[in-house]
Amino acid sequence: MKTPNHSRLAMLAASISAALLLSACQPTNEKAANENAGTTPITKETTVANDTATATATNSHAGHDMSAMATDTEHMTVTHKAYNDSMTKMHDEMMVGMNYNDPDTAFAQGMLGHHVGAVEMAEIQLKYGIDKEMRQLAQEIIDAQQSEIEQMQNWLASHPDATEATPDTKPMQQAYANGMDAMHDEMMAGIADPKPDMAFARGMLPHHKGAVDMAKVELKYGKDAEMRQLAQAVIDAQQAEIEQMQNWIAKNGG
Repeated sequence: MKTPNHSRLAMLAASISAALLLSACQPTNEKAANENAGTTPITKETTVANDTATATATNSHAGHDMSAMATDTEHMTVTHKAYNDSMTKMHDEMMVGMNYNDPDTAFAQGMLGHHVGAVEMAEIQLKYGIDKEMRQLAQEIIDAQQSEIEQMQNWLASHPDATEATPDTKPMQQAYANGMDAMHDEMMAGIADPKPDMAFARGMLPHHKGAVDMAKVELKYGKDAEMRQLAQAVIDAQQAEIEQMQNWIAKNGG
């Protein structure tokens, strides 16, 4: 498996709040913490494999622990802090889904947290941004993803997680862990941009790429027809918005 470059994460996040990043990288939900202890059924034959899988999923986020670095929240812009707080909340909620056993339930729970984060970022843009195109995109994101949030909430209400690991649990969890690392790196750089509109575009761009990556994991491992259809819809919608943001960033010197 590919090992994330934690030194690179530390260098990238050196200018932001250590305390916020520390909370962002540890599940606050008791269920997530319990599930982080291992997802495979504990038997004599699977104990070693279980410990290995747990270490792999957990260690991929260990590099986000910036507790040894100086805290400098006073120098964060209001927009930057709002985005950083939103990322903390989103990361916690996505960690819950990443530790689920069933691929379809893991996708729904993880994408739910991801969508809630997108809506919050769009609301921050509407509060602080002034660019007409980016404000319009923010409103479109809110309108589109609110309906999908409701869809996933309704689906999860009748689809609890599997009580035991499936053959796809470990590779599915690792795929999500790798994707979250990549998304986190790019988002941290993007939201630190001092210009609110550019911070939104540069932060939302890797956020959208992360959604596409998650959807591809669902299409690879998921079996539920509704969740697979939602995954494809996410890919189709967000690819177009990815291109829009890339063009806007290039046009505006980002």
